[in-house]
Amino acid sequence: MRIATEVFSEWAEKGKDIGMEKGHASAVEDMINFAIQDRINLERNFSFLDLGCGNGWVVRRVETDPLCVRAVGIDGAKQMIEKATQGDSKSEYLHENIDTYSSPDKFDLIHSMEVLYYLEDPALTIKKIADSWLNKEGRLIAGVDLYFENTESHSWEEKVGTKMMMLKEAEWIEIFSSAGLKDVKSWRSNQNQDWAGTLVLTGKK
Repeated sequence: MRIATEVFSEWAEKGKDIGMEKGHASAVEDMINFAIQDRINLERNFSFLDLGCGNGWVVRRVETDPLCVRAVGIDGAKQMIEKATQGDSKSEYLHENIDTYSSPDKFDLIHSMEVLYYLEDPALTIKKIADSWLNKEGRLIAGVDLYFENTESHSWEEKVGTKMMMLKEAEWIEIFSSAGLKDVKSWRSNQNQDWAGTLVLTGKK
């Protein structure tokens, strides 16, 4: 098994990041719209952190929102961060290992798409986010396509050749709740007869 960041660095070099962007766009837009509506309801600006930002496409999307005052992306794949910084001089990008990174700042909205199941210990990282990375009333929202109920995803670890953590929807919900997040919700985004949908998980501090 290869390290996930090595795989994604290679994908960036081969231009596969563009396909990932297109494939995830619908679910991410659903997630971002949900999270930003929360800030609209609070009548507050927000700072944004994208965990596993890839080439920065979600950061670039969010930074255009009038309520966004700061947008930051973090990724462990060096080539992805290089692509992000080449395409965006406005936002901030960090080449860091998400498993070991300790954020010096707190954020109002933390997002991740297709990242959590690559982490060494998702429960530990989500607990760290809840305790130290989120501002009061801040929201964590994450999407995963690899989960037990999505049978199509069961072969991905072997196909990609990197370690992935297969959990059930209820197990992800328990991780979010055990981390101390409130109002934990989940739903399937972009679901149709041929696709189980992106499992979206979210909770607030």
